[in-house]
Order: sequence, then structure tokens, then C-alpha cells
Amino acid sequence: MFAKAFRVKSNTAIKGSDRRKLRADVTAVFPTLGTDQVSELVPGKEELNIVKLYAHRGDAVTVYVSGGNPILFELEKNLYPTDLMLPGLVVPPAGLPQVQKGDLCAIALVGNRAPVAIGVAAMSTAEMLTSGLKGRGFSVLHTYQDHLWRSGDKSSPPSIAPLALDPPDLSEEKGSVQADTTLQGDMRRLTLEGEEEEGEVQQRCGEKSLSEATEDPSVGTLNPDPTDSKTLQEQMDELLQRCFLCALKYRVKKADLPLLTSTLLGSHMFSCCPEGRQLDIKKSSYKKLSKFLQHMQQEQIIQVQELSKGVESIVAVDWKHPRITSFVIPEPSPTSQTIQEGSREQPYHPPDIKSLYCVPASMTLLFQESGHKKGSILEGSEVRTIVINYAKKNDLVDADNKNLVKLDPILCDCILEKGEQHTVMKLPWDSLLNRCLEKLQPAYQVTFPGQEPIVKKGKICPIDITLAQRASNKKVTVVRNLEAYGLDPCSVATILQQRCQASTTVTPAPGTKDILQVQIQGNQIHHLGRLLLEEYRLPRKHIQGLEKAPKPGKKK
Repeated sequence: MFAKAFRVKSNTAIKGSDRRKLRADVTAVFPTLGTDQVSELVPGKEELNIVKLYAHRGDAVTVYVSGGNPILFELEKNLYPTDLMLPGLVVPPAGLPQVQKGDLCAIALVGNRAPVAIGVAAMSTAEMLTSGLKGRGFSVLHTYQDHLWRSGDKSSPPSIAPLALDPPDLSEEKGSVQADTTLQGDMRRLTLEGEEEEGEVQQRCGEKSLSEATEDPSVGTLNPDPTDSKTLQEQMDELLQRCFLCALKYRVKKADLPLLTSTLLGSHMFSCCPEGRQLDIKKSSYKKLSKFLQHMQQEQIIQVQELSKGVESIVAVDWKHPRITSFVIPEPSPTSQTIQEGSREQPYHPPDIKSLYCVPASMTLLFQESGHKKGSILEGSEVRTIVINYAKKNDLVDADNKNLVKLDPILCDCILEKGEQHTVMKLPWDSLLNRCLEKLQPAYQVTFPGQEPIVKKGKICPIDITLAQRASNKKVTVVRNLEAYGLDPCSVATILQQRCQASTTVTPAPGTKDILQVQIQGNQIHHLGRLLLEEYRLPRKHIQGLEKAPKPGKKK
């Protein structure tokens, strides 16, 4: 279902009533989960979003996202877990369970009970045995490394050892997979041997078959840095302190003080995060930025004050503190670099955008001598060369003044206005060339790194940033046309949600079919400008609305 890219319809924070309903639904569907496990899966206060999307085949799916990771998805009023939830469920000691057609299943690799796919049984246990364990055993909905998995933090499945009482004679065959099935909420193990064919038990895991994935060293690691033996929380604590010290030493200046704590995080600390890593305070032991900064204040590195009600700012920094003076950006180990380069997404590189010109019907006579016709696409330099050659070939250069060009009937029809036909006989070179370019129709070429150039007629739409006022009298920042520059609106929304510490939604842009817009609560144009100009390195001329950023000292 998520093997190909999906289209997001909306991304909104969950309401309190919907959160309670979701927890009740999870308890009903998975009764073997205890209260603590349900609370951990559907937290009471932490960030939880409802993402409504359309799969590539048009299926309407609702995905529940916690901390940036999908945890559950709903399809046709049925609730399904993602890979991240299943290892905590109950597995019977041995034997083939009585699977019925339509039962929810978790597909796992031999030697590791961590699921790598979620599906529904296409036949019962009896039918599987009758067929000799051949044929389409499961309809797979979600797999490790599919597009739903890519929308989260891209964690690898944990390594969970097989139970000692699992039936060994069926699970040791090469190329087999294990399917945990649910019957009335219990997760049971079924070991089957299948053919390497889409839809059968041996499903492909991303770009690799499940049998290949068992030999993949990247499967089974839980830490973002596989070379680090520390827990996820310990690694996030270190990353948080590293970004904090890096921001103070290399980005924040004395003139920036007092500095809003939210600005420190969004504009400085996130920028100091190493490539391939993601800073998430909620996964650290501090949980909140304010608690972390209190700890840093206790170490006398900074001084934090509440300059206005509910808004904290850093008012002083001890740049001579040993932790700042001794801080250096650590070099990643070669092993860590190799693993990260193979697993992380490629960093964004802005496209090369070139202005072009299209020959209209009214100017075909001027360009036909050079072999061009109506609709031909030309660069500015080609237009200049063609016009200069035309003038010289037809002896139109003024003999007394080489800077002037005489206008013949073709040039008059192409570049002069009606009132100029009998009054303008000559033009300077620069005026002639500029008029020719103005009369041509606009076009442009966009080239993304590693891809073939894309040529389109018209002008490229700039990234449009606007401020809107909602019924509650609150401002929201709206940005659209990100797709034209190779930017994923959902990814941009996720980044801004973290940096601005504000809710974001992704919805279809009004009056369009395939364009999405990102809405961020408050005036976040300052953060948006830093992201587009400094990190994505997009030219300012292709972004409109940056002048609406809040002035220093004003409330957003």
C-alpha cells in the first residue's frame, strides 16, 4: 500500500477527545496490551498528530503520528499497527495458530521476531497447509522501508531473539519468514516458506527481499549511530548538548542578546545538528527545552530570564566557560560515516533555474532564417546572436554610427508599437536587443542534481509566503509552491513544527489540483526565511513574502 509515494491531505494535532477515543480503540483491538503499554503508545500529553492521506492507488488512510513517527494507521475503519508497535505484543509458545482469512498479521524475519511487514491473511491455516504453503498467503499493507516508514525517523527494526519454544523444524529453512497473526488481540507466530513473489508470504522489504534482509547488517540496530553502544536517550542527550555548545560558540553573538530560547533552538541549535541526525528534545532525558536550559544555567553557562509573561530569553552567556572554550566539533568515525551515507536521505540541493525565451507567431519571420520556428525555445545569448547576425546579414548596421541599427519591415513588425511604425527608423543595439527579449514569450528550465533538465513555458512561480488571519484572530503563516523547487511540503512542515515549536498542517492549496500548502501557527516567516535562504540556499528572487517577517521586539 505504501510502496509508492502517497499524497497528504491534512496534518493536524489531535484533539483531547480524539486522543481518548484512540486509546479506547487500541485497547479494544489489542486487549493483551496493558494500561502502561497503551499509554506509552498513545501518550497523554506528548505531541500526537492525525495525518490524512491518499495512497498511490487512491485509498484514503488515516495515520496517527507520535513524535514524528507513524504508530498506527486506519484503513476502512480498521486499525492497524506499524512495525514499531508489534514487538511488545504476546506470542504463544509454539505451534501453528488457527489463522482465519482476514486476520491481522505481522511478518518477521527468521532469527528475529521484530516485524518487518504488516498484512492481512489471505487464507486460513487449513488452506495454507492444503496448498502446501504455496501461493498468496498474505495481503501486505505496510513494510519496513516503504514510504510510510520513510515519513518517520527511519529507525531500523530492533533485534528480538526467537523464543526457545518456537517450532524449530519450520523456521530454519532458508528463505522462510515468520508471520505473527492476531486472533482476538493475541499475537501468535506462524512460520511459513513462501515464493519470492509480491503478495506471497516472502514479501520484499523495501528494495530487498526478506531473505536478503536477514543478512543485512543494518537490520536489527535501534540506535541512530550503529557504532554507539549508548541508549537512544543517552545519544540524544549528547546530541542536545553538542548542538547547544556549538550554537553558543559559533553562531550566537553578544549583540544577539537577549535571545529568545525558541530562537536559540530553531535558528541556531537545529542548524548545528550533524548531517544525517535529527535533534528531538522529547527523546532526551530533559523532555523540554526549558528544563535543559535550567540545567545549563545551573552550570553557569547561561543566564535565563522571563522578560515577558511566559516568554523566556537568554540574557547572558559566559563565553569563557570551560565547556564552551574547550568545545570542538567532533569528527565522525569512518565506520559511522559509511553507515550513515548508506542509510540517510541525500541532502537537499537547490535546482539550477535558467530563464528561456519562446518564439511567438508574431516573430517567426525574424527567427526563421536561423532555422527556428514558432514555439522554439532559446536562451538569451542565442537570441542576441540571432538578432546581431540578422542585422549584419541584411546590412542594417548604420554606416555612419555603428551603434545604431536600421529597422527593416520585419524588425518593425516584430518590435515596434503601432504608434512607432512611421516614426522610429533606427535603434541602438541595446534597445533593439532588449525589445526583442521583451516581445518573446517567457519560458524556463529547471535542472535538479542528477536529473535531466525540465523545460516549461511561462514563468516559474515563486515560493509564495503569506500571512492569514483566522477566525480566532490568530495569525498563520502559509507557504505554497514548494514542489516546483523539489521540496516536499510534508518534510518542510515537520522541520518547521520542530523549529518554531508550533503546530503545522499540510492541505491542498485552494483552487489547485496537485499543489499543497503548509500552514504554521503564528508569524514564522523569520524561521522560514532562514530555512529557505541559508540551509536550502534558494535564491531570494524566487521567494516572495519575506518582507512580512515580524520586526524585532514585536509579538508574532
